[in-house]
Amino acid sequence: MSALSSHPIQNENPIILKLFFHYFSATLKKLAKNWRVILPIGLFFFSSPLAHGQVLDEIIGNEPLLRVDTPLPAHGGYTTSVPPFGRPEALFPHGFGMTDWLRKRGIAFLLDNTNEFAGAITPPKKNYPNSQHFAPYKQGASNAGQYAASLNIDWEQLIGFRGFSTHSIIVGRYGTTANRMFGDWLNHASEDYGGGGNVVIHLVMAYGEETLFGGRLSIAAGRMAEMSDFQNSPLFCNFQNGSICGRPKAATDSSFVSGYPAAVWAGRIRVRPSRSLYVQSGLYAGENGIYKNEQHRTGFKFNGGNINGFRLPLEIGWEPLFGNNHPGHYKIGGVMMTAPSPDNYFDEDGQPYALSKGKPRIRHDGYGAWFMADQHILNHYHSKKRGITLLGGFLYNDKRIALREWEAYGALIDRGIFRSRPFDTFGLSFTYEKIAPGVQATEATMLDTQQFSRLPNHATGVQRHAAVLEVNYAIHVYRGVIFQPLLEYFFRPNGQGNLRDAALLGFKSHIEIF
Repeated sequence: MSALSSHPIQNENPIILKLFFHYFSATLKKLAKNWRVILPIGLFFFSSPLAHGQVLDEIIGNEPLLRVDTPLPAHGGYTTSVPPFGRPEALFPHGFGMTDWLRKRGIAFLLDNTNEFAGAITPPKKNYPNSQHFAPYKQGASNAGQYAASLNIDWEQLIGFRGFSTHSIIVGRYGTTANRMFGDWLNHASEDYGGGGNVVIHLVMAYGEETLFGGRLSIAAGRMAEMSDFQNSPLFCNFQNGSICGRPKAATDSSFVSGYPAAVWAGRIRVRPSRSLYVQSGLYAGENGIYKNEQHRTGFKFNGGNINGFRLPLEIGWEPLFGNNHPGHYKIGGVMMTAPSPDNYFDEDGQPYALSKGKPRIRHDGYGAWFMADQHILNHYHSKKRGITLLGGFLYNDKRIALREWEAYGALIDRGIFRSRPFDTFGLSFTYEKIAPGVQATEATMLDTQQFSRLPNHATGVQRHAAVLEVNYAIHVYRGVIFQPLLEYFFRPNGQGNLRDAALLGFKSHIEIF
């Protein structure tokens, strides 16, 4: 990952609006030669009438999630045995003829860009307990983003290989995230950051999938991300902050959990006994260092020498359709893990390792569980594509080895609240994370015994609980173009009471190019 950069502000009590525009203009000047930032802003001010309705559900990273959250057709089947590939609204919908030509042969190519800016409008606390032992925090802004390309091939349509398809995604990431500037290492202010660092090309996933019995059975294997199939939703990235976008952060609390843009060797099977019900399970390798540059900077390192355990998730999903087109998704699941994970309190002799100063006990029997739900509850103006959707969920981790013992979240997504803006989206989300008791006890002991350099998780105090609030409004600017101003508020950054709450203003932009 790149080193942090920021623009310190000398005034301790800046005017909010003035400060935001200062950061906004400074970032644009810094990135003036970067078309990925300038293009969405330019299109925002020179927009044309609305076309179809691109929304943030349909970003490239959500393609696997959309396949999970799509029930079987109510009538008939697919054109081929392979379920149809998504084709979101795009800036160049026909790809100058290229994408149309490919689609006729069963090849779907997509290219998009997501950019995320966030700047703190509150100064961090300067003199917290033991602050002399840690790097000083600063008030600053950051920009992060990614360009992504996906290639889905229907081999039945291409060469007659019935039911077989392949899926691959490649990304490039750039920039950094602002939350670390004010001391938070739990939740990124910009989700499109990390997972391999700033790199031109990073392979996210590449796998084959066989679909049988009209979509009732799906078997997949290859380089896959567990979080692209389990305990996730395409609705989460209607928000920018990392406590919910990508997936609720407690889902990837272990470094062995493969979440976008990291992938591992894996196999997965999904069965749909009825149109609205699915059961899925899989076996995902526990690969050491999947988020570190030395092992997976490009994602093309396929050796299995770093595999030292496995994860076995199971999820049951119900996808009902109530009344006048009110779809919902309800998921419950759990996971077992054999990959070696350090205990957050005990050493090998059963004593607190903060006191013995030994190494933590290694456990090979970790687990987790989750419940997630979203339900469309109201249509606006008799439109099936507009309305209000509510989200809620609870994730629980093995408190012996986890940083977050549990996380709860709730959100509201209101699409088309204004009749004249049918594809704009208002979003409100709140997440709450409870730090595991063993982590709290270990940090308290280390602070009492002045072991400041041994504190885990970049802590500068005892981590107990944290929360993140986000309010945003996504503007459908032009076909395939979204610009989303937003406010983020971090309660107890890094889960610590000795750090000042932080408020950030920013924006998220998305361009579906092809």
